[in-house]
Amino acid sequence: MSTLAPVSLARCRPTVRAAVLLALLTCGAMAHAMSIREMRTLEATEKDGKAYAGYYLVGVLEGLREASDAERRAGRKPLFCVGERRLEPAMARSLYQGELARNADSYEADMPVQLVMSNALQSSYRCTQ
Repeated sequence: MSTLAPVSLARCRPTVRAAVLLALLTCGAMAHAMSIREMRTLEATEKDGKAYAGYYLVGVLEGLREASDAERRAGRKPLFCVGERRLEPAMARSLYQGELARNADSYEADMPVQLVMSNALQSSYRCTQ
């Protein structure tokens, strides 16, 4: 049995928090990225596939947002700029589908969902500075 108490990431020092987030992002980068084809198959064949795909899209959105914020905090140009505009997890599916509809000729089925979401965020939340 562990004697370590759970630690809130919000209460950690900024350097510790950054190291933990970097480790989580690194592990996430090693994980398999879902392709557009796999997303469509999941939605079509699984009982709760549409819900699972929605959760995946929210995770991709949140991961890209954190990566962009990390770039900004490090003094580099972020991937996209939300600023005072609204960006909520519930918007993930519409951003993804809108990007696929607008640029259908640009994507192949084996391309990663992250690419589509990243392009959607970059076109919807352009950095003006």
